[in-house]
Amino acid sequence: MTVLSMAMAIALATTAYVVLRWPRFRCFGDTPLPRATFLAILFTSGLDVGLIMFPLIDFETYATGVDYQFASPLVIEFGFWGGLVWGFYILTTLYFCALEPRLQLFQRPAVKFVHNLVVIATCAFTAYLFLAYLPSYLPGISQAVTYSLVVLVVGLAVLSSTRLTVLKYLSVGSTLLFLCLIGVVWLASGVGLRQAWSELAGLSAYGQHLGRFLTPINDYHGFYLSWWFAWSIMIGQFVARFTNGIEAWKLALAVLIIPSIPIALWFSVLFGLFKIGQPMATGLNLMMMGVGVLFVINSLDSLTRLYAQNLDWTAERLGFKTYMLAHMTLLLGLVALYQFTPLKIEWIGMIVIALYAVVYVLILRHRALLSV
Repeated sequence: MTVLSMAMAIALATTAYVVLRWPRFRCFGDTPLPRATFLAILFTSGLDVGLIMFPLIDFETYATGVDYQFASPLVIEFGFWGGLVWGFYILTTLYFCALEPRLQLFQRPAVKFVHNLVVIATCAFTAYLFLAYLPSYLPGISQAVTYSLVVLVVGLAVLSSTRLTVLKYLSVGSTLLFLCLIGVVWLASGVGLRQAWSELAGLSAYGQHLGRFLTPINDYHGFYLSWWFAWSIMIGQFVARFTNGIEAWKLALAVLIIPSIPIALWFSVLFGLFKIGQPMATGLNLMMMGVGVLFVINSLDSLTRLYAQNLDWTAERLGFKTYMLAHMTLLLGLVALYQFTPLKIEWIGMIVIALYAVVYVLILRHRALLSV
Protein backbone atom coordinates (compact mmCIF):
# COMPACT_ATOMS: atom_id res chain seq x y z
CA MET A 1 0.00 0.00 0.00
CA THR A 2 2.87 2.38 0.80
CA VAL A 3 4.51 1.82 -2.58
CA LEU A 4 1.19 2.33 -4.36
CA SER A 5 0.50 5.54 -2.43
CA MET A 6 3.95 6.96 -3.21
CA ALA A 7 3.63 6.01 -6.87
CA MET A 8 0.23 7.73 -7.09
CA ALA A 9 1.58 10.92 -5.53
CA ILE A 10 4.68 11.05 -7.76
CA ALA A 11 2.82 10.27 -11.00
CA LEU A 12 0.03 12.79 -10.43
CA ALA A 13 2.46 15.48 -9.20
CA THR A 14 4.57 14.93 -12.32
CA THR A 15 1.47 15.24 -14.48
CA ALA A 16 0.57 18.58 -12.89
CA TYR A 17 4.16 19.86 -13.19
CA VAL A 18 4.51 18.93 -16.86
CA VAL A 19 1.17 20.44 -17.91
CA LEU A 20 1.77 23.66 -15.96
CA ARG A 21 5.39 23.93 -17.14
CA TRP A 22 4.73 23.29 -20.85
CA PRO A 23 1.01 24.02 -21.40
CA ARG A 24 1.46 24.98 -25.07
CA PHE A 25 3.41 21.89 -26.11
CA ARG A 26 1.72 20.38 -29.15
CA CYS A 27 1.33 16.62 -29.35
CA PHE A 28 1.77 15.05 -32.78
CA GLY A 29 1.44 11.31 -33.38
CA ASP A 30 2.48 9.27 -36.39
CA THR A 31 -1.18 8.53 -37.25
CA PRO A 32 -3.09 11.75 -36.48
CA LEU A 33 -6.87 11.46 -36.39
CA PRO A 34 -9.71 14.00 -36.15
CA ARG A 35 -10.27 15.25 -32.61
CA ALA A 36 -13.63 13.50 -32.12
CA THR A 37 -12.24 10.14 -33.27
CA PHE A 38 -9.18 10.63 -31.06
CA LEU A 39 -11.36 11.24 -27.99
CA ALA A 40 -13.54 8.22 -28.78
CA ILE A 41 -10.43 6.01 -29.02
CA LEU A 42 -9.13 7.45 -25.75
CA PHE A 43 -12.42 6.75 -23.97
CA THR A 44 -13.04 3.24 -25.26
CA SER A 45 -9.41 2.08 -25.15
CA GLY A 46 -8.96 3.32 -21.59
CA LEU A 47 -11.94 1.35 -20.26
CA ASP A 48 -13.25 -2.17 -20.47
CA VAL A 49 -16.24 -4.29 -19.57
CA GLY A 50 -15.81 -3.53 -15.86
CA LEU A 51 -17.37 -0.11 -16.41
CA ILE A 52 -20.60 -1.83 -17.46
CA MET A 53 -20.54 -4.80 -15.11
CA PHE A 54 -19.10 -3.59 -11.81
CA PRO A 55 -21.28 -0.68 -10.57
CA LEU A 56 -24.42 -2.54 -9.46
CA ILE A 57 -22.22 -5.05 -7.61
CA ASP A 58 -20.01 -2.33 -6.14
CA PHE A 59 -22.87 -0.13 -4.92
CA GLU A 60 -23.98 -2.83 -2.49
CA THR A 61 -20.44 -3.18 -1.16
CA TYR A 62 -19.99 0.57 -0.73
CA ALA A 63 -23.37 1.01 0.94
CA THR A 64 -22.51 -1.46 3.72
CA GLY A 65 -18.71 -1.31 3.97
CA VAL A 66 -17.28 0.60 6.94
CA ASP A 67 -14.39 2.02 4.89
CA TYR A 68 -16.73 3.79 2.46
CA GLN A 69 -19.05 5.65 4.80
CA PHE A 70 -17.41 9.04 4.17
CA ALA A 71 -19.38 9.43 0.90
CA SER A 72 -22.28 7.93 -1.04
CA PRO A 73 -21.74 4.73 -3.07
CA LEU A 74 -22.13 6.83 -6.24
CA VAL A 75 -19.26 9.12 -5.27
CA ILE A 76 -17.10 6.15 -4.28
CA GLU A 77 -17.69 4.41 -7.61
CA PHE A 78 -16.94 7.57 -9.57
CA GLY A 79 -13.78 8.08 -7.53
CA PHE A 80 -12.60 4.62 -8.54
CA TRP A 81 -13.38 5.08 -12.26
CA GLY A 82 -13.43 8.77 -13.17
CA GLY A 83 -11.86 12.11 -12.51
CA LEU A 84 -8.26 12.35 -11.43
CA VAL A 85 -7.24 8.73 -12.06
CA TRP A 86 -7.27 9.58 -15.77
CA GLY A 87 -4.31 11.84 -15.04
CA PHE A 88 -2.04 8.84 -15.65
CA TYR A 89 -2.96 8.94 -19.32
CA ILE A 90 -2.06 12.63 -19.60
CA LEU A 91 1.44 11.95 -18.31
CA THR A 92 2.15 8.92 -20.45
CA THR A 93 0.64 10.41 -23.62
CA LEU A 94 2.83 13.49 -23.22
CA TYR A 95 5.87 11.29 -22.60
CA PHE A 96 5.39 9.31 -25.81
CA CYS A 97 4.78 12.50 -27.80
CA ALA A 98 7.61 14.60 -26.36
CA LEU A 99 10.37 12.41 -24.89
CA GLU A 100 10.25 8.92 -26.34
CA PRO A 101 11.09 10.10 -29.90
CA ARG A 102 14.34 11.55 -28.47
CA LEU A 103 15.25 9.04 -25.79
CA GLN A 104 13.92 5.77 -27.28
CA LEU A 105 13.82 4.29 -23.79
CA PHE A 106 11.11 1.81 -24.70
CA GLN A 107 13.31 0.47 -27.48
CA ARG A 108 15.90 -0.70 -24.97
CA PRO A 109 15.70 -4.52 -24.86
CA ALA A 110 14.96 -4.92 -21.13
CA VAL A 111 12.44 -2.06 -20.98
CA LYS A 112 10.80 -3.19 -24.21
CA PHE A 113 10.47 -6.76 -22.98
CA VAL A 114 8.90 -5.82 -19.64
CA HIS A 115 6.60 -3.23 -21.18
CA ASN A 116 5.20 -5.58 -23.80
CA LEU A 117 4.86 -8.37 -21.26
CA VAL A 118 2.69 -5.98 -19.23
CA VAL A 119 0.63 -5.08 -22.30
CA ILE A 120 -0.05 -8.72 -23.12
CA ALA A 121 -0.85 -9.62 -19.50
CA THR A 122 -3.22 -6.67 -19.09
CA CYS A 123 -4.87 -7.45 -22.41
CA ALA A 124 -5.55 -10.98 -21.20
CA PHE A 125 -6.89 -9.66 -17.87
CA THR A 126 -9.59 -7.78 -19.79
CA ALA A 127 -10.70 -11.05 -21.38
CA TYR A 128 -10.49 -12.82 -18.01
CA LEU A 129 -12.85 -10.28 -16.41
CA PHE A 130 -15.33 -10.95 -19.18
CA LEU A 131 -15.03 -14.68 -18.47
CA ALA A 132 -15.35 -14.25 -14.71
CA TYR A 133 -18.39 -11.94 -14.68
CA LEU A 134 -20.35 -13.27 -17.64
CA PRO A 135 -22.28 -15.90 -15.56
CA SER A 136 -23.48 -13.25 -13.11
CA TYR A 137 -25.03 -11.22 -15.94
CA LEU A 138 -26.42 -14.17 -17.86
CA PRO A 139 -27.71 -16.51 -15.12
CA GLY A 140 -27.94 -20.11 -16.18
CA ILE A 141 -25.35 -19.83 -18.92
CA SER A 142 -23.36 -23.05 -19.20
CA GLN A 143 -19.61 -23.21 -18.77
CA ALA A 144 -19.18 -24.43 -22.34
CA VAL A 145 -21.10 -21.45 -23.74
CA THR A 146 -19.15 -19.07 -21.49
CA TYR A 147 -15.81 -20.35 -22.74
CA SER A 148 -17.05 -20.32 -26.33
CA LEU A 149 -18.11 -16.66 -26.03
CA VAL A 150 -14.72 -15.71 -24.60
CA VAL A 151 -12.95 -17.45 -27.49
CA LEU A 152 -15.27 -15.69 -29.96
CA VAL A 153 -14.68 -12.25 -28.42
CA VAL A 154 -10.90 -12.71 -28.37
CA GLY A 155 -11.02 -13.92 -31.98
CA LEU A 156 -13.05 -10.90 -33.11
CA ALA A 157 -10.70 -8.53 -31.29
CA VAL A 158 -7.59 -10.06 -32.85
CA LEU A 159 -9.30 -9.97 -36.25
CA SER A 160 -10.28 -6.29 -35.89
CA SER A 161 -6.71 -5.41 -34.81
CA THR A 162 -5.54 -6.12 -38.37
CA ARG A 163 -7.29 -2.98 -39.71
CA LEU A 164 -7.06 0.52 -38.22
CA THR A 165 -10.29 1.52 -39.95
CA VAL A 166 -12.15 -1.05 -37.85
CA LEU A 167 -10.81 0.53 -34.65
CA LYS A 168 -12.05 3.97 -35.73
CA TYR A 169 -15.58 2.76 -36.37
CA LEU A 170 -15.53 0.50 -33.32
CA SER A 171 -14.44 3.31 -30.98
CA VAL A 172 -16.92 5.87 -32.27
CA GLY A 173 -19.70 3.28 -32.48
CA SER A 174 -19.05 1.96 -28.95
CA THR A 175 -19.14 5.49 -27.54
CA LEU A 176 -22.43 6.34 -29.28
CA LEU A 177 -24.01 3.03 -28.24
CA PHE A 178 -22.89 3.61 -24.65
CA LEU A 179 -24.60 7.02 -24.66
CA CYS A 180 -27.73 5.39 -26.10
CA LEU A 181 -27.57 2.71 -23.40
CA ILE A 182 -27.51 5.40 -20.72
CA GLY A 183 -30.65 6.98 -22.18
CA VAL A 184 -32.49 3.68 -22.62
CA VAL A 185 -31.72 2.45 -19.10
CA TRP A 186 -32.80 5.78 -17.63
CA LEU A 187 -36.10 5.83 -19.55
CA ALA A 188 -36.82 2.19 -18.69
CA SER A 189 -35.98 2.64 -15.02
CA GLY A 190 -38.78 5.08 -14.29
CA VAL A 191 -36.33 7.31 -12.43
CA GLY A 192 -37.63 10.84 -12.92
CA LEU A 193 -35.64 13.72 -14.34
CA ARG A 194 -35.52 15.45 -10.97
CA GLN A 195 -34.11 12.38 -9.21
CA ALA A 196 -31.64 11.74 -12.02
CA TRP A 197 -30.41 15.32 -11.78
CA SER A 198 -30.21 15.03 -8.00
CA GLU A 199 -28.00 11.94 -8.27
CA LEU A 200 -25.77 13.63 -10.83
CA ALA A 201 -25.48 16.76 -8.71
CA GLY A 202 -24.48 14.59 -5.76
CA LEU A 203 -21.22 13.83 -7.55
CA SER A 204 -20.00 17.30 -6.53
CA ALA A 205 -18.99 15.59 -3.27
CA TYR A 206 -16.19 13.91 -5.25
CA GLY A 207 -14.26 17.19 -5.14
CA GLN A 208 -14.74 17.47 -1.39
CA HIS A 209 -13.28 13.98 -0.84
CA LEU A 210 -10.70 14.05 -3.62
CA GLY A 211 -7.81 13.42 -1.24
CA ARG A 212 -9.38 10.15 -0.06
CA PHE A 213 -9.05 8.70 -3.56
CA LEU A 214 -5.37 9.50 -4.06
CA THR A 215 -4.20 6.68 -1.79
CA PRO A 216 -5.71 3.22 -1.29
CA ILE A 217 -8.74 3.22 1.00
CA ASN A 218 -8.42 -0.55 1.39
CA ASP A 219 -7.33 -3.60 -0.61
CA TYR A 220 -10.23 -3.32 -3.05
CA HIS A 221 -9.35 0.29 -3.86
CA GLY A 222 -5.75 -0.86 -4.15
CA PHE A 223 -6.92 -3.36 -6.77
CA TYR A 224 -8.47 -0.54 -8.80
CA LEU A 225 -5.40 1.69 -8.53
CA SER A 226 -3.11 -1.18 -9.53
CA TRP A 227 -5.39 -1.77 -12.49
CA TRP A 228 -5.08 1.89 -13.52
CA PHE A 229 -1.30 1.70 -13.24
CA ALA A 230 -1.26 -1.46 -15.36
CA TRP A 231 -3.14 0.38 -18.11
CA SER A 232 -1.35 3.71 -17.87
CA ILE A 233 1.82 3.33 -19.94
CA MET A 234 0.29 1.25 -22.71
CA ILE A 235 -2.72 3.54 -23.17
CA GLY A 236 -0.44 6.58 -23.26
CA GLN A 237 1.70 4.95 -25.95
CA PHE A 238 -1.35 3.89 -27.91
CA VAL A 239 -3.31 7.16 -27.95
CA ALA A 240 -0.16 9.25 -28.50
CA ARG A 241 -0.04 7.82 -32.02
CA PHE A 242 -3.36 9.46 -32.89
CA THR A 243 -2.77 12.98 -31.51
CA ASN A 244 -3.06 15.72 -34.13
CA GLY A 245 -1.40 18.75 -32.60
CA ILE A 246 -3.49 19.12 -29.45
CA GLU A 247 -1.81 21.33 -26.85
CA ALA A 248 -0.82 19.86 -23.49
CA TRP A 249 -3.33 21.89 -21.46
CA LYS A 250 -6.15 20.97 -23.84
CA LEU A 251 -5.12 17.32 -23.70
CA ALA A 252 -5.22 17.47 -19.89
CA LEU A 253 -8.69 18.99 -19.83
CA ALA A 254 -9.96 16.56 -22.46
CA VAL A 255 -8.62 13.50 -20.63
CA LEU A 256 -9.91 14.60 -17.23
CA ILE A 257 -13.33 15.88 -18.32
CA ILE A 258 -14.53 14.21 -21.53
CA PRO A 259 -14.46 10.55 -20.33
CA SER A 260 -15.81 11.50 -16.90
CA ILE A 261 -19.05 12.92 -18.34
CA PRO A 262 -20.49 9.64 -19.72
CA ILE A 263 -19.09 7.77 -16.71
CA ALA A 264 -20.91 10.16 -14.35
CA LEU A 265 -24.16 9.87 -16.33
CA TRP A 266 -23.98 6.06 -16.39
CA PHE A 267 -23.23 5.69 -12.71
CA SER A 268 -25.96 8.18 -11.77
CA VAL A 269 -28.58 6.24 -13.74
CA LEU A 270 -27.51 2.92 -12.22
CA PHE A 271 -27.41 4.42 -8.73
CA GLY A 272 -30.98 5.64 -9.15
CA LEU A 273 -31.97 2.06 -9.96
CA PHE A 274 -30.02 0.77 -6.97
CA LYS A 275 -31.69 3.18 -4.55
CA ILE A 276 -35.23 2.24 -5.54
CA GLY A 277 -34.30 -1.45 -5.52
CA GLN A 278 -35.52 -2.07 -9.05
CA PRO A 279 -34.00 -5.19 -10.65
CA MET A 280 -32.48 -4.89 -14.10
CA ALA A 281 -34.88 -6.16 -16.76
CA THR A 282 -33.65 -9.01 -18.94
CA GLY A 283 -33.72 -6.88 -22.07
CA LEU A 284 -31.64 -4.15 -20.42
CA ASN A 285 -29.24 -6.77 -19.11
CA LEU A 286 -28.72 -8.05 -22.64
CA MET A 287 -28.16 -4.52 -23.93
CA MET A 288 -25.57 -3.94 -21.21
CA MET A 289 -23.87 -7.17 -22.17
CA GLY A 290 -23.87 -6.13 -25.83
CA VAL A 291 -22.17 -2.80 -25.13
CA GLY A 292 -19.84 -4.52 -22.66
CA VAL A 293 -18.78 -7.00 -25.34
CA LEU A 294 -18.01 -4.10 -27.70
CA PHE A 295 -15.90 -2.49 -24.98
CA VAL A 296 -13.99 -5.75 -24.50
CA ILE A 297 -13.37 -6.12 -28.23
CA ASN A 298 -12.31 -2.47 -28.44
CA SER A 299 -9.84 -2.78 -25.56
CA LEU A 300 -8.41 -6.08 -26.76
CA ASP A 301 -8.09 -4.68 -30.29
CA SER A 302 -6.16 -1.64 -29.01
CA LEU A 303 -3.76 -3.60 -26.82
CA THR A 304 -3.21 -6.41 -29.32
CA ARG A 305 -2.45 -3.83 -32.01
CA LEU A 306 -0.02 -2.09 -29.64
CA TYR A 307 2.12 -5.04 -28.60
CA ALA A 308 1.98 -6.54 -32.12
CA GLN A 309 3.45 -3.35 -33.56
CA ASN A 310 5.97 -3.00 -30.72
CA LEU A 311 7.26 -6.54 -31.25
CA ASP A 312 6.76 -6.57 -35.04
CA TRP A 313 4.29 -9.45 -34.73
CA THR A 314 1.99 -7.85 -37.28
CA ALA A 315 -0.27 -9.56 -39.79
CA GLU A 316 1.86 -8.16 -42.59
CA ARG A 317 4.95 -9.87 -41.24
CA LEU A 318 3.47 -13.12 -39.91
CA GLY A 319 0.71 -13.63 -42.41
CA PHE A 320 -2.98 -13.48 -41.57
CA LYS A 321 -3.48 -17.09 -40.42
CA THR A 322 -0.32 -17.19 -38.30
CA TYR A 323 -1.19 -13.79 -36.80
CA MET A 324 -4.66 -14.93 -35.77
CA LEU A 325 -3.47 -18.25 -34.35
CA ALA A 326 -0.48 -16.81 -32.48
CA HIS A 327 -2.31 -13.95 -30.78
CA MET A 328 -5.41 -15.95 -29.91
CA THR A 329 -3.27 -18.73 -28.41
CA LEU A 330 -1.20 -16.23 -26.43
CA LEU A 331 -4.18 -14.32 -25.03
CA LEU A 332 -6.32 -17.35 -24.25
CA GLY A 333 -3.34 -19.01 -22.58
CA LEU A 334 -2.92 -16.01 -20.28
CA VAL A 335 -6.66 -15.95 -19.56
CA ALA A 336 -6.27 -19.53 -18.37
CA LEU A 337 -3.38 -18.44 -16.13
CA TYR A 338 -5.61 -15.81 -14.48
CA GLN A 339 -8.34 -18.43 -14.12
CA PHE A 340 -6.31 -21.29 -12.71
CA THR A 341 -3.25 -19.70 -11.03
CA PRO A 342 -2.75 -16.97 -8.36
CA LEU A 343 -1.75 -14.43 -11.07
CA LYS A 344 -3.29 -11.04 -10.19
CA ILE A 345 -3.53 -7.63 -11.82
CA GLU A 346 -1.99 -6.17 -8.65
CA TRP A 347 1.27 -7.91 -9.58
CA ILE A 348 1.15 -6.34 -13.03
CA GLY A 349 0.53 -2.94 -11.44
CA MET A 350 3.62 -3.32 -9.25
CA ILE A 351 5.71 -4.21 -12.32
CA VAL A 352 4.47 -1.05 -14.03
CA ILE A 353 5.37 1.05 -10.98
CA ALA A 354 8.89 -0.41 -11.15
CA LEU A 355 8.95 0.46 -14.86
CA TYR A 356 7.97 4.04 -14.00
CA ALA A 357 10.92 4.19 -11.60
CA VAL A 358 13.32 2.94 -14.28
CA VAL A 359 12.04 5.49 -16.80
CA TYR A 360 12.35 8.35 -14.27
CA VAL A 361 15.98 7.36 -13.58
CA LEU A 362 16.80 7.09 -17.29
CA ILE A 363 15.24 10.49 -17.97
CA LEU A 364 17.42 12.04 -15.27
CA ARG A 365 20.49 10.37 -16.73
CA HIS A 366 19.71 11.79 -20.17
CA ARG A 367 18.54 15.26 -19.12
CA ALA A 368 21.44 16.84 -21.03
CA LEU A 369 20.04 15.43 -24.28
CA LEU A 370 16.62 16.79 -23.43
CA SER A 371 17.99 20.26 -22.73
CA VAL A 372 19.41 20.31 -26.26
